[in-house]
Amino acid sequence: MFSRFLGPGRRDFSSLSEQEVLALAISSEEDDGRIYKAYADGLRDQYPQSAKVFDDMADEENEHRRRLIEMHRARFGETIPLIRREHVRGYYERKPDWLVRPLGLEKVRAMAEEMEAQAYRFYLQAAKQATDAGTRKLLGDLALAEKGHENLARRLGIKHTPEDVQEEEQQTERRQFILTYIQPGLAGLMDGSVSTLAPIFAAAFATQDTWQTFLVGLSASVGAGISMGFTEAAHDDGVLSGRGSPVKRGLASGIMTAIGGLGHTLPYLIPQFWTATGVAAAVVFVELWAIAWIQNRYMDTPFLRAAFQVVLGGSLVFAAGILIGNA
Repeated sequence: MFSRFLGPGRRDFSSLSEQEVLALAISSEEDDGRIYKAYADGLRDQYPQSAKVFDDMADEENEHRRRLIEMHRARFGETIPLIRREHVRGYYERKPDWLVRPLGLEKVRAMAEEMEAQAYRFYLQAAKQATDAGTRKLLGDLALAEKGHENLARRLGIKHTPEDVQEEEQQTERRQFILTYIQPGLAGLMDGSVSTLAPIFAAAFATQDTWQTFLVGLSASVGAGISMGFTEAAHDDGVLSGRGSPVKRGLASGIMTAIGGLGHTLPYLIPQFWTATGVAAAVVFVELWAIAWIQNRYMDTPFLRAAFQVVLGGSLVFAAGILIGNA
């Protein structure tokens, strides 16, 4: 049973023969080339210039693979042993591109630099184990090449994405982030914060029972979150509108709706009614301020106008809840 966690069948790097080291290097370069090509394909539609960066990175890895195969053919023949990263204990791993999506520009550039740094350390250690002069020279040369490539993504970025292009791509990335996460999340936060004010405070002043008020607020918040999440996900698949994944938008909207309502619901876990109500009112103020700040920060709405709109709407709903609760 413990062998599952200890890595069954894995070998120490120091136990590999020179042929196996070459085979491992070949498979690693092939994997890295595919990863860079996948990065390029994932960025090409929205960030064509940055995609060229990773096309060049893939070409670099393919050139390394070619040199390694030539060395293996010269020393050991045509048959390359099947050995991969997962067969070697302690060897660095690569995440496939589909595990690291969405592919943000800075994210993939940083990952490329990390990949090159890991490859440098591998070749440095591999060269130390090699006894054949030609193999040792090749591995040492590749170590130096990888060391020089640690900043290759940055240098290629300067070549393919000058400042004006980088600024345009960053604006595109920011716009997509706003469409996919900020807008649905903001709508959810506004709905959860404002629409639940009336039922929660109506229940509070009608019953003056903090536990019953908490249950009302909990059901209203969770119900509103589920409703908003499904509505956001179902009404637009994002293909034509360009707003991104409906699942991501639905989660953003649903979660923020629930948070908006739970913010002024949780204080009613406090047994003392007026203490709980005072804390809940303070939380409402924070929620409304947060909504105004998000509108100003991401939607370019003047802060005072956003604050006036949010506070006015919240105050009206808050007053309606108190009046209904005291009726």
